[in-house]
Amino acid sequence: MDSTKRNTSLLKKIIAIILGFGPGIFAIGYTIGTGSVTSMIVAGSKFNMQLLWVLLLSCMFSGVLMFTYGNYGLITGETALYGFRKHLKYGKALAILIIIGITFGQWNSLMGILGISSNIIYEILAVNFADLSMHKYGIVLTIAIVIIVVFYLLLLVGKYTFFEKILVIFVSLMGFSFILSLVFVQPLPIDVVKGLIPTIPDVPGGKMLVAAFVGTTMAAATFLSRPLFVKGKGWSIKNLKQQKNDSISAAILIFVISGIIMAVSAGALFYEGKEVNHVLDMASTLEPVAGKWAVTIFFFGALSAGLSSIFPCLLIAPLLLADYQSGELDTNSKQFRIVTFVACLVALIGPAFGANPIEIQILSQVFNVFVLPAVILGIILLVNNKKVMKGYATGMGVNIGLFAALFFSLVISYNGVIALTEYF
Repeated sequence: MDSTKRNTSLLKKIIAIILGFGPGIFAIGYTIGTGSVTSMIVAGSKFNMQLLWVLLLSCMFSGVLMFTYGNYGLITGETALYGFRKHLKYGKALAILIIIGITFGQWNSLMGILGISSNIIYEILAVNFADLSMHKYGIVLTIAIVIIVVFYLLLLVGKYTFFEKILVIFVSLMGFSFILSLVFVQPLPIDVVKGLIPTIPDVPGGKMLVAAFVGTTMAAATFLSRPLFVKGKGWSIKNLKQQKNDSISAAILIFVISGIIMAVSAGALFYEGKEVNHVLDMASTLEPVAGKWAVTIFFFGALSAGLSSIFPCLLIAPLLLADYQSGELDTNSKQFRIVTFVACLVALIGPAFGANPIEIQILSQVFNVFVLPAVILGIILLVNNKKVMKGYATGMGVNIGLFAALFFSLVISYNGVIALTEYF
């Protein structure tokens, strides 16, 4: 009886920790979606753990940027784009450029996310009902429409805590699914160590994947939306320490979950000499190890990743517009409903044309890197203005991290330009 009570108490504590996670859960929702899952799986299948160093650097810089943007929001009471417009000389133009750049990248990503998620559900059904293969296009499109309609209706509920709780559920399911997949297949430990040594695969698509990695892990939307989500949580200047811990936790979790996904792919696909070109390729090689259960577990993780990204991607444009206009997000406004409805229609373009969702996803992540330098430069200028920061000084360590992140983003943007010219 005592052991039963102890087990129940432990389970309650674990659930309380998971549900107590702060705005960092949105960072994970933005970052580890099907974009990240697709990039990690494709990289693991093609290059083993060779790009682990890119993931590590991206997560370190992400942690610094989440912390800095969160602190800015708590100390000034302002959101990022509103602050750019108000305090910087060319802030208005910079803010508009950022809104266009991020919305373009996120809506492109939404097409890939919806395409992959609906394909995953179709593949799970097809494993059990072979006759469905004759009607793949129609079924995938129908599933995509149902998913996006359900998410749009859920958006109309319009409560921060509601979005947060749904994201917690999806992110937890995703993490547990991929950890379970790792039980079946693992990369060699020496390959993990080698992956921390900076090298870029000198093969077609190598540069593209490096850019996609950074585009998905150092997602500009994650930092810009941070002050809004911190305010939505009800935090104030008294929660500076909590905000710092939340940023660190989010960055560590992003690295761990993404690293596990890459490791699963390396173990399952790379050693077998198989690459990922279609959605089903992402799990098929697990089947000999654990039968249909492995495919279902793997797909369930990828599906949870996709669904955890749909909310943040639909929210990003109204968030940025609200941020620019007044620093407040009204989820009941006409503007919110119209912009999210347009995003839903854009999301359906990929499935409607039957496009390969994996290619769309990788390309959309590459486009995300080009707005990064502007987003980092803007916050450097703001947090080093003592008048704006009400006397709070930004530490040397944080500034070193910010300038290193800026340099890294410029290098990756240049790499992204080369990758796109090679692709097209």
